[in-house]
Amino acid sequence: MQPDVLIVGAGIIGAACADALSAQGLRVTVIERDAVGSGATAAGMGHLVAMDDNAAELALSSHSLELWKDLVECQPQRHEYSNCGTIWVAADDEELEAARAKAVTMSAHGLQCDVIGAQELYRLERQLRPGLAGALLVQGDGLVYPPKSARILLARAVARGASLVMGEVVALEQGGVVLSDGSRVSAGQIVLAAGTRCLSLAQDLPLRPKKGHVMITDRYPGFIRHQLVELGYIKSAHASEGESVAFNLQPRPTGQVLIGSSRQFDTVDMAAEPSMMARMLARAAEYTPALAGLNVLRCWTGLRAATPDGLPLIGPDPSRRNVWLATGHEGLGITTSLATAELLAAQMTGSRAGIDMQPYLPSRFGGQGRAYG
Repeated sequence: MQPDVLIVGAGIIGAACADALSAQGLRVTVIERDAVGSGATAAGMGHLVAMDDNAAELALSSHSLELWKDLVECQPQRHEYSNCGTIWVAADDEELEAARAKAVTMSAHGLQCDVIGAQELYRLERQLRPGLAGALLVQGDGLVYPPKSARILLARAVARGASLVMGEVVALEQGGVVLSDGSRVSAGQIVLAAGTRCLSLAQDLPLRPKKGHVMITDRYPGFIRHQLVELGYIKSAHASEGESVAFNLQPRPTGQVLIGSSRQFDTVDMAAEPSMMARMLARAAEYTPALAGLNVLRCWTGLRAATPDGLPLIGPDPSRRNVWLATGHEGLGITTSLATAELLAAQMTGSRAGIDMQPYLPSRFGGQGRAYG
């Protein structure tokens, strides 16, 4: 029987969409080229973090955090969930003022956060270098192991009757897709949820790959207890050109430390670059000097799908009939996956979503509405 919806991509976004749409009673088929939870999902740090660069980003991330809390509440270990919280580190008094402004904005959205001084900061995180001004502590942020969460979400969909097809989609056509082996899969609606790979099927999408590096250390239990991020991270995260690094450390439940973050435009070369790794380590050691003595086990890269305005594309593709988009999440795909799925399912079924869907509609970038790619 032909599915109601065919989802291209079984990363965290595609898996969450399959879960949400199957819960609405739709027949769902998911097509994945590699493994469930691979691609950017496997490359990401797995942080669940409220971001407030603009009102729409904060609405999406904070709402999705509530959905994540409901999801992991009963079985946190299955997701390797940790409610570590985030400390936004203020290097000086100017950044501490920015932390206070951030606290006002986040508190207005019901997020539990506190501006703390240097004494409290060093009580919480002893590895930080001396001379920092203070920080913003956001209590509700956490982390998961994204590939495992993607598999859990997809398994829930399969339990409702969804199916998974392993194969590579190479073209869209009226009423379905073409796979690399020449076979065709038909469906009433198609959802593109494959991150930067969506560009191979729809080259006119307003997406741009943004490469990132991540490193992981050996096990050093208790080295840090919270996700640590410099307040300058926001400027780095939303840079539109060039290369940038920012201090971002995360304590994994294994006792290991994840080290981020970097951003590079205009490359799809997945090779780890020693020069970028050196910059990341140097930046991290500026904030946590003892990090320089830790043993780094592995480094990997991934490609984030970035849009011109920093917000994802969630909704109907204005250039292709019966094609829907769930992509362009940049570095917030893990956090916002569940809210993305809720918004997409609400649009496809006429149900109600928890937040306004307007800021994320792909039509904000225009489009003429042709039949297929």
